[in-house]
Amino acid sequence: MNINNLHVSVGDHDILKGVTLSLKKGKVVAIMGPNGSGKSTLANTLAGHPRYTVTQGSIMLDEQDITHEKPDVRAKRGLFLSMQHTPEISGVSIANFLRLAVNAMTGEEKNPLKFHKELVGKMEALRMDPAFLSRYVNVGFSGGEKKRFEMLQLAVLNPSYAILDETDSGLDVDAFKIVAEGISHFRQANTGILLITHYNRMLEYVVPDEVHVMVQGAIVRSGGKELAKEIEEKGYGEIIQSRS
Repeated sequence: MNINNLHVSVGDHDILKGVTLSLKKGKVVAIMGPNGSGKSTLANTLAGHPRYTVTQGSIMLDEQDITHEKPDVRAKRGLFLSMQHTPEISGVSIANFLRLAVNAMTGEEKNPLKFHKELVGKMEALRMDPAFLSRYVNVGFSGGEKKRFEMLQLAVLNPSYAILDETDSGLDVDAFKIVAEGISHFRQANTGILLITHYNRMLEYVVPDEVHVMVQGAIVRSGGKELAKEIEEKGYGEIIQSRS
């Protein structure tokens, strides 16, 4: 995936101001930055959220221009977004939600019993109780349960590129480790991962290939995992001041 000189606005407000970066399959690229820096705007724009208007630049997915494609088209071409705030869907079980999602992606009708067996196998790898499948999507879920469900979606949909928006937010220690293991697994399975985070903690478990710091809608510094450590030690203030 290649993002070139991306400018994005919401209404009359310019949010992203010339973001350029690339993500290869099997790599992890981390985006860090303070609140309000444009990280979630980038994630939602890549996924095709209609609220965000691309005014300049392009988004290329495996040499296909998806800059103005609808979200379902992007998903079918291999793009996955783990949202920061996920909606509840009362009355829809996780098992049915995932089966219908796979049907929509592949254009084929999955046999419910066979698909259920496949799901249970994937859940074992994530250390999830199969009883979880009967629960309604995100209804009454803890923060950790929501993130585990996202990892299960990744395992089932098997995208080429995954955008994970603050996946480490609100997790206890056990859930954090499971999510980190899940991300590492998808990296090994040749999924390109764009990991958006505030903190270095996740990057100690999932070592990124690149780290980019976003401030006020622009990437102001880039480097390796050592950059994340520097941010943890010094904070974003010094980076913001150096840009002024």
